[in-house]
Amino acid sequence: MEKIKGLTTKQVDELTKQGLVNYKTDVKTKSIGQIIMTNFFTLFNFLNLGLGLAIFFVGEYKNLLFLGVVICNTFISTVQEIRSKLTVDKLSLLNEPKTTVIRNGKPEKIDIHKVVLGEITKLAPGNQIVTDSTIVEGEVLVNESLITGESEPITKTKGDELLSGSFIVSGHCYAKTIHIGKDNYTAKISAEAKYLKKPNSEIMNFIKKIIKYISIAIIPVGILLFIHQLGLEGNTFNEAVVNTVAALIGMIPEGLVLLTSTVLAISVIRLSKYKVLVRELYCIETLARVDTICLDKTGTLTEGEMEVTKVVPLDLTPMSDITDALGIMSYHMEIDNQTMQAINKKYARKNDYKPIEIVPFSSQTKWSGISFEKESYILGAPEFVLKDTKNIKKELDNYAKDSRVVLLAKSKTKLNKKLPSDIKPMALILISDKIRKDAKQTLEYFKQQGVDIKLISGDNPITVAGVAKKVGLDNVKYVDMYETKLKIDKLAKEYNVFGRVKPNQKKALILELKKQGHTVAMTGDGVNDVLALKEADCSIAMNSGSDAARNVSQLVLLDSNFSSMPKVVSEGRRSINNIQRSSSLFLCKTTYATLLALIFLFLDRAYPFIPIQLTLTSMVTIGIPSFILALEPNNERINGKIIINVLRNSLPTALTIVTNIIIITILPEVIRLSEAEVSTLAVLLTGFTGFMLLYKISVPFNTLRRVLFITMICLFIFGVVVLRNLFSLTFLTPHLIILAAILLMIAVTVFNMFNTICDKLTRKMK
Repeated sequence: MEKIKGLTTKQVDELTKQGLVNYKTDVKTKSIGQIIMTNFFTLFNFLNLGLGLAIFFVGEYKNLLFLGVVICNTFISTVQEIRSKLTVDKLSLLNEPKTTVIRNGKPEKIDIHKVVLGEITKLAPGNQIVTDSTIVEGEVLVNESLITGESEPITKTKGDELLSGSFIVSGHCYAKTIHIGKDNYTAKISAEAKYLKKPNSEIMNFIKKIIKYISIAIIPVGILLFIHQLGLEGNTFNEAVVNTVAALIGMIPEGLVLLTSTVLAISVIRLSKYKVLVRELYCIETLARVDTICLDKTGTLTEGEMEVTKVVPLDLTPMSDITDALGIMSYHMEIDNQTMQAINKKYARKNDYKPIEIVPFSSQTKWSGISFEKESYILGAPEFVLKDTKNIKKELDNYAKDSRVVLLAKSKTKLNKKLPSDIKPMALILISDKIRKDAKQTLEYFKQQGVDIKLISGDNPITVAGVAKKVGLDNVKYVDMYETKLKIDKLAKEYNVFGRVKPNQKKALILELKKQGHTVAMTGDGVNDVLALKEADCSIAMNSGSDAARNVSQLVLLDSNFSSMPKVVSEGRRSINNIQRSSSLFLCKTTYATLLALIFLFLDRAYPFIPIQLTLTSMVTIGIPSFILALEPNNERINGKIIINVLRNSLPTALTIVTNIIIITILPEVIRLSEAEVSTLAVLLTGFTGFMLLYKISVPFNTLRRVLFITMICLFIFGVVVLRNLFSLTFLTPHLIILAAILLMIAVTVFNMFNTICDKLTRKMK
């Protein structure tokens, strides 16, 4: 084969100047400008601005305080999201994929966005094809599942086209770039996103639904309520505007959206400290819900540094013949998998013969080989290379307990990509890998958290089971996926160690576990893990692994350290548990405000609140508590659906507040109360009912929650008593205090009643 020279530096410079370079067509993160635009220029912010202008034009300036809260929330959220963006960009730069090109006759690793048109790239197993190319030399097995959905690998030879987004399963080749940037196949189909998995996020779906329904309802409700308030006897235009604005700002859950984005952004920043790159924001939520984790053995539980520990001759084969065969294979074959790397380190290279054919290793066939004029050598899994392993089964089972066992065999027949029938065993090669020091501790964490652990490997099941026992996996039950006749549903339920697993079987296991109702995480680093990683609810790749594995994963462990996983899971649970808890506070306000707005369309009464009063109650029962509670440690496993959990907390409180307001509104029919006293009672009851919810979600109390709860009550009392003029509240006379106390006792009873009803309904739904 004539040596491939590739482009010269001068040619590359010329092509780059002409713009014929593989520029980025995808935006990994939003720009700072986009973040500012999406946070500040939202529907809810425009609504708030419109409501603020209405208040401004009627001269009720102190009621504009709610805009200050909105601006502060938006500013804090924007700052945190920008910090998160900068962190992700920095980590992504460290994780930026590289490709090997031939320039000036020499291989050179460059950034994939520096590849120019006509560039010659060198591709090996695990490499993702970054630009549409044509093979100029070599033969490879290509998997196009990430772009076409077809999982069966395709053989490609000289002259065949390689599509960007696909990856090399086995073999090596040189390929010439024929498309760049937006002309690449992946860029053309990016709108359909066939190779990317849409995040399945309950939080995202939940928030979108709330925004959708509120957006539909708020404008017509606002118009109708304003007309109704304006038509009330004794109500002025200014009062109608203020009352309507108060009703509408209560309906807007803008704090929920901002809090969610802020908490997730902070999680990204925290995880970066553990060398974890979060490529999909909402996978933090999925990870928090994981109840089953599937682990690849090599590189995850083990260090991935394989070494030959023993050679066992078979059929009286002289050791010199074995050493010669391994040396020859080591010289001529590509060192593209851990087995060949271990052999290459152990045996001297020899170049005594010219090969006729080389069959690269494939995780599907589980063997590789090389043919010469008189003889062929084969290296692979004994069960796959030999039709019958009965004669060496005892040795295989014994050695497999502690090592990966590879069979070296020979044949007088040329391979022709298939195993010949006259295979003669030469030796068993024992290859060992060190178990990571912290593997046992990491798996212990998952067991304590109630996460089911499954080991999936291409190795002999006895070898995998041996590792499983060493790292402390309980009740080890292993199965050989090559020999088993059991159906996939039974396998997924009954076994926790799977050996001799092919890539499509890994994918089938993940799909079956999901079908059985599990939330599944998958860790991997190799090309054989890609299909399974793509299907997992949460996919985690080791940075030391293949390009394809990293590119399909939502999380990348940049230091390839599996011991980071407990921190990642803990961070996910902290974020989602706290968002769920804080969402109860926000949804409570949105629910009671919406119900009250609808009720007051039909009541001949003025709306009992003005905006600044709702600012006080919202600040002490929602705004400050939600932000503080959202950032505290919380490692509880998430159970149930978010919307059900949130409604179970928020609905009883919202209904209690609505009941309170209805009672307070009809009180003037029974006893003499001024409008100011009605408004004051409404604020008192709304505030203290909000504290009932805050108490409920804070139990059990720790120091932080106790201090927070007491401080918020004191702040509320300070606002009601000392700053009553600012909040347009009346003086608390003994008569009003007694009335408030009676109403509070009624509220406690109603609150408990609604809680009981909601708990019963929740249990029925479960």
